[in-house]
Amino acid sequence: MTYESIDLSVNDGLATLTLNQAAQGNPFNATLCADMAAVANELAGRNDVRAILLKANGRFFSVGGDIAMFAKNLDMLPNKIREWTSGLHMGIARLARLNAPIVACVHATAMGGAVALVANCDLVFAGRSARFGAAYPQIGYSCDAGASFGLASRMGLARARRFLILCETLTADEAGRVGLVDHVVDDAVLVSEAEQAAIKLSNGPTRAYGEIRRLFSRALGQPFEAQLEDEAQALARAASTADAREGITAFVEKRQPQFHGS
Repeated sequence: MTYESIDLSVNDGLATLTLNQAAQGNPFNATLCADMAAVANELAGRNDVRAILLKANGRFFSVGGDIAMFAKNLDMLPNKIREWTSGLHMGIARLARLNAPIVACVHATAMGGAVALVANCDLVFAGRSARFGAAYPQIGYSCDAGASFGLASRMGLARARRFLILCETLTADEAGRVGLVDHVVDDAVLVSEAEQAAIKLSNGPTRAYGEIRRLFSRALGQPFEAQLEDEAQALARAASTADAREGITAFVEKRQPQFHGS
């Protein structure tokens, strides 16, 4: 399937999602919102995806919300926001439920919703020239795209709140220091470093990764006893997989495991 604002390719278990409205700065517009839902549905229905690499084409990773689109819809904006976010948020939620971990590769400026999208990835690589901007309050907005969850999870509540309320823009190194970025690397090697990490994950125990991803999505939102039970049930499910059998056998035989995502 093809999409207007996103390129999708899948090779040897690795799905590469590329934001591809470069001429406009990869904005979060109506097209992207619809495509995010559609591409997440496609990935959820495939059994050959074991990791995802998120990147972008063009001068910007993403300029964030499409201000021109907002300006054209001022009288209908509340209803339009509900319409646009229904697709965007469904897509992000379904990506979060996948077994496949997501690696972000941020090569340049990311603003607003793009920062939220990146913050909810499992591993974030950034080039040294990348910048991360809150953006929302500049136009009188709060936040969307999972910003409140992703930023709080990575930066802590107080620091994430400050980032948004003060409408901060962070350099890649500053983003690394506060936990928004996991690895800051030279621009010249960014894509290769992020791809190598994603390929390594695509060769890992995919179903175990999925259990870990879902456990952490609930980690601070329920009582401790409930989280313990969820861990026990998730571990039991993981223990039933062929990859778990292979992992234990390989450990006993003192060799590297060969996982197949099953």
